[in-house]
Amino acid sequence: MQGMIRTVSLMILLTYSLLSCAQEKKQWVTYSGYDGPGKGKNIVFVSGDEEYRSEEALPMLAQILAVRYGFSCTVLFSTDPKTGEIDARYQTNITGLEHLQKADLLVMLTRFRELPDAQMKYIDEYVKAGKPVIGLRTATHPFNYTRDTASMFAKYSFNSETPGWEGGFGKIVLGETWINHHGIHGKEGDRGLINGIEQDAKNPILNGVNDIWTPTDVYSIKQLTGATILVYGQSTNGMTPTAPVNLKKSVMPVAWTRNYKVPGGQEGKAFATTMGAAVDLLNEDLRRLLVNACFWGVGLEKQIPEKANVNFIKEYKPTMFGFDNFKKGSFPSKYELK
Repeated sequence: MQGMIRTVSLMILLTYSLLSCAQEKKQWVTYSGYDGPGKGKNIVFVSGDEEYRSEEALPMLAQILAVRYGFSCTVLFSTDPKTGEIDARYQTNITGLEHLQKADLLVMLTRFRELPDAQMKYIDEYVKAGKPVIGLRTATHPFNYTRDTASMFAKYSFNSETPGWEGGFGKIVLGETWINHHGIHGKEGDRGLINGIEQDAKNPILNGVNDIWTPTDVYSIKQLTGATILVYGQSTNGMTPTAPVNLKKSVMPVAWTRNYKVPGGQEGKAFATTMGAAVDLLNEDLRRLLVNACFWGVGLEKQIPEKANVNFIKEYKPTMFGFDNFKKGSFPSKYELK
């Protein structure tokens, strides 16, 4: 009898252990939509960058959109396929991109990824269908094919010279690829200057957006065609919200909308911003701008609140930007809402 009890106990412990292991190695996190205007709309967030802590920023945004506004949100991560651990340096794996097949909106903050064809095909199908895209910060240079230059998706590289794909995904979809740092990286911040013309025209994406400052610097924009600029950026002499602007530097577009069309695809629309590091999103009005953009992206611009509630759902203490300072030993399950 005692032997049987011990056997049953061991089986129970083994079951709990296996369930715990499966949960820990879950490759993405999903927030089912609560009630709200976004009910029935699916947003897929794709993180994966070495510097700006997209793995912290995007789950936070997804939580706000799911809990406060009813969107169903799935967040994908760069993970080590052997361990399931989030690894921002792992440029060749983002599991779960098949979720894009049912997505109404793609939100991405990736940098220099080189995904295998089996994963990349879902992004290719998505943009060829002309579905809406939102790109943050390094999404202007999200792909860089250096290992498999013969890949059919090498044309997505930020420095692509393939005819019709010059500048890659960033240029074709968002309107610009990587140029350089206009501000001094790590020393100058970014003061957002709201485009008064768009504000006076009651552009709903700017509802409740008045005060944007971020510690990340302004990116250079060389040529932006067919875009409606919503926010310009002025470099600040220091990395605090009260730092004076650097009047010796010109302003640059830092948030805009545009229509896009990849070769062989249908026309779609995109919102892009060169802001968006995890620490940038401590700024309430930047979060509001992004939430508004998500409404716009899925065709709910008439339902954008006058001043969206963008308070955090969970405590949010983002890691300062910097290469390879992501939190080791984290799994997607860390970002689940309990």
